Amino acid sequence: MNLKQIKWQSFKSQASLNQAALEKIIALAELSIKTRGQFHIVLAGGSTPKKVYTMLKNIKTNWHKWQIYFGDERCLDSDHKDRNSTMAFEAWLNHIDIPMQNIHAIPAELGPVEGAHLYNQTLSQVDDFDLVLLGLGEDAHTASLFPGHSWDNNVDALAVFDAPKPPPLRISLSSARLSRSKSILFLVSGKEKQTAINQWKAGDLIPASTITCNNGVDVFCFNVS
Repeated sequence: MNLKQIKWQSFKSQASLNQAALEKIIALAELSIKTRGQFHIVLAGGSTPKKVYTMLKNIKTNWHKWQIYFGDERCLDSDHKDRNSTMAFEAWLNHIDIPMQNIHAIPAELGPVEGAHLYNQTLSQVDDFDLVLLGLGEDAHTASLFPGHSWDNNVDALAVFDAPKPPPLRISLSSARLSRSKSILFLVSGKEKQTAINQWKAGDLIPASTITCNNGVDVFCFNVS
């Protein structure tokens, strides 16, 4: 990634980061619905996105125009508390008037191979996303793309068998598919992420640096510099 394409923005509090993320999502949703009639958003897991999802349930929008996807998922039962989709439903999606057919959860309960195969079929019907939300792990992973791993960028969804964090079986969108978006926003909070941020800013090849966007990549940071 060309580091000049990254737009770093630091916030003085978690609340101000959350509010800025909320306002960006709302603005992109309004623009997308106005220009193409729908808003295609990819969700991330993690505590920082969860705070934003909790805020999203209170906004005024036409939820029928939203299409929800996920950047990665753990291969657990569909209602398991550790799934990204479960978190999104509990924090946000259960509280709004959105058609269930607009929520495209990864069928990871079927296992990494079958789940990835079916999600590839789903994504084959989808053009570029309007917004991809991502986080950054302490080890510099994003979605379920981990340092030291290789992945096939010729497919949209990947089977992951050896994630270094439990559970080892996961499904992740490839960096190429995550990059097919009009906007990309990383939400990064916590001093424990500083090493990963330093690697990124130094131009090291980490999973996050493989995700690009013609409009640039936004990175909202709190408690890291």
